[in-house]
Amino acid sequence: MVSVTLLLLGLLVTSAHSLGCPAGCVCNDDTFVVECEKTKLDVFPIALNPAIQRLVLKNNKIKTVDAALHFYRELQYLDLSNNHLVNIPSESFMFQEKLQELHLNKNKLSSVNNKTFQGLKSLTVLNLRENFLDELPKGLFSILPKLEELNLGNNRISKIDSHAFSGLYSLRVLYLDDNQLNAVPTQSFSLMGNLAELHVGLNVFSDLKNKAFDGLNKLSILDLNGAGLNSISENAFQGLTGLRSLNLADNRLQTIPTRQLSHLVRLEELTIGQNDFVAIEANSLKGLSNLRKLDITGARDLERIEKGAFASNLNMETIILASNRKLETLEEGALAGLPNLRHLILRENAFKSFSESILSWNELKVLELTDNPIHCDCQLLWLSNLLAMKNLTTVQCSLPVQLKERSLRTLGADDLGCSFSDPRQQAILATLCISAVVLIGGLGVLLFRYRQRVGEALKDYKWNKKAISRKEHEYQKTFSDDEYIMRSQQPIKAIPVTEL
Repeated sequence: MVSVTLLLLGLLVTSAHSLGCPAGCVCNDDTFVVECEKTKLDVFPIALNPAIQRLVLKNNKIKTVDAALHFYRELQYLDLSNNHLVNIPSESFMFQEKLQELHLNKNKLSSVNNKTFQGLKSLTVLNLRENFLDELPKGLFSILPKLEELNLGNNRISKIDSHAFSGLYSLRVLYLDDNQLNAVPTQSFSLMGNLAELHVGLNVFSDLKNKAFDGLNKLSILDLNGAGLNSISENAFQGLTGLRSLNLADNRLQTIPTRQLSHLVRLEELTIGQNDFVAIEANSLKGLSNLRKLDITGARDLERIEKGAFASNLNMETIILASNRKLETLEEGALAGLPNLRHLILRENAFKSFSESILSWNELKVLELTDNPIHCDCQLLWLSNLLAMKNLTTVQCSLPVQLKERSLRTLGADDLGCSFSDPRQQAILATLCISAVVLIGGLGVLLFRYRQRVGEALKDYKWNKKAISRKEHEYQKTFSDDEYIMRSQQPIKAIPVTEL
């Protein structure tokens, strides 16, 4: 019966050239690519060129994979995503030994077994995302020795056999996110020693046990976004010595798990927003000396970043503090000692002002301060001058009322209510006042110390003055007043010319 069916299909294939490319499809016999997207196909096409290597059938109404697939033995890429596949008969891919990528995502598959993928010896990518799988039985993928990426996200998986991933020695990327796992399947992970990237967020873990990822020594990226975590055991991350990126966002953590994170000595990127902590305290990220990027976005209860929060993270290059609606305090010294900081994102928080001494603003390459309730006054004159020189961000005033929605960049000293147009002038004036006070004080000290000598000098001066006045008075008395008047009235005697 099978041979008869194959014969009939063979006859149909021989007439493929007369049938041509199915309506709505794009067939290229030069590149051996066929694309039939949104063509309302409900069965697998059988009239295509048998030499095709890439076949895209996504967004159609295909309900099963039938024997027609057997004639396309040169296939390297097959996309059946977003169809109506309910099941895949055993050995459907028996003759696809060259197939490298298989996309079955966005279908209605409720189960697969160890015979479903039989024949796929060269497969490196398998996408089963957004189906209805609820269990992964033993040895399910053992016949896929070259598989490098496996996507099982957004299913209903609640049970994983401890040997479900046996044989996946080449697996590098695994997606198990958005399922119904209530615990990390630690025993299953031990069979994937080469795994580099693991996504297990959007599950219902509640906590992480010690050595939760035991055996994943080569793991570089771990995504626990939305995993339902409210506690993490102290040694949960033990053994992840090569981890470089960790996502703990959208959980229920009350504090930064400082001790737990300290095991991740090579961590470079940490995303930990949308949690329930109120503050980033001093040395919260202690031990993460290689951390380069920190993202705290959407932490609804976060109010302050304390002094020394990043004291242990001298290699920090990027800090993202965004959409934290209660965050209004950035303490002096919170960003101190970060010589490599070049990207600072502070948008959509509750900041009203910024201190010039918080960090070296001129060293930043990227600065974003948009959507904060900024109070524009003289304390932000330095920022206005900075924004005028460097096109880093847009800052709109919220207060005072007369400056509402005005751009800080366009405001001068008078607009901001400054008594002097330049802060340097204020500094110079203050310096002069202080100098004058010091000088006057110094003179007072000198006068007090040498008060006896000064008194004697004044006494001598007064005595000499009296003596001079007495002599002048005696000289004036040698002439009587009458004589002085008579002398002044006598005519001046003319001198004869002959005597000249």
